[in-house]
Amino acid sequence: MSNEKQLSLFDWSNNNDYSESTSDSDFDSNLIPTDAKIPIPPETYQTMEQIADHCNQCCRCELGKNRSNAVIGRGNPQAEIMIIGEAPGQNEDEQGLPFVGRSGQLLDKILESVELSSDRHVYISNAIRCRPPENRTPTTQEIEACKPYLLEQIRLVDPKIILLTGATAVKALTGEKRGITKIRGQWLEWEGRLCMPIFHPAYLLRNPSREPGKPKWLMWQDIQAVKQKLDELEGDSNSIDF
Repeated sequence: MSNEKQLSLFDWSNNNDYSESTSDSDFDSNLIPTDAKIPIPPETYQTMEQIADHCNQCCRCELGKNRSNAVIGRGNPQAEIMIIGEAPGQNEDEQGLPFVGRSGQLLDKILESVELSSDRHVYISNAIRCRPPENRTPTTQEIEACKPYLLEQIRLVDPKIILLTGATAVKALTGEKRGITKIRGQWLEWEGRLCMPIFHPAYLLRNPSREPGKPKWLMWQDIQAVKQKLDELEGDSNSIDF
């Protein structure tokens, strides 16, 4: 998505100096337009805390009406790897953190299997920040309304590698419409960044077999490739092999 098409939370004609003031007392939720087509300039946010403050008052789509908490992210905000999921579930909505249910526990185990820590090496977020009713797949309109937050998070984290868990996350960021089984484990380039589509942990919970060729076995191959690529990038930050 080009900068011109990014979406804005603010009426900048009335709020040109907003980036210099981010406290709750200074924030006016009326400055968030309900029209999700207003352009947003890059570098709107300077911190994740700013994004969190604004997401928790956002009304750019209908999902905000029923949220308990906007779900921003967890992990290291300067991580080498960023993981993007689909949307918050019930546990995430209640706690305000992504991937904290069974899927999150499995994701952490997968990372630990190749000596990656969600506290140190990874920052985890979602394509959208509010839970859809009954955990349904978010609509295109909901994804587009929330995409500026995601783009700003990627800019702030500046990860070496982005992992996209499931087809919804892949399509939300890259526009790629192929099914996850066709593209998982492949390195993609998006905006000059390395991305890899991988299975969503929830899919692995529904397919627990470890036999060769099954989803869990394939995930093991993928996460090893991710760790190997990260080691290569850290060894030579000036040479990226797509």
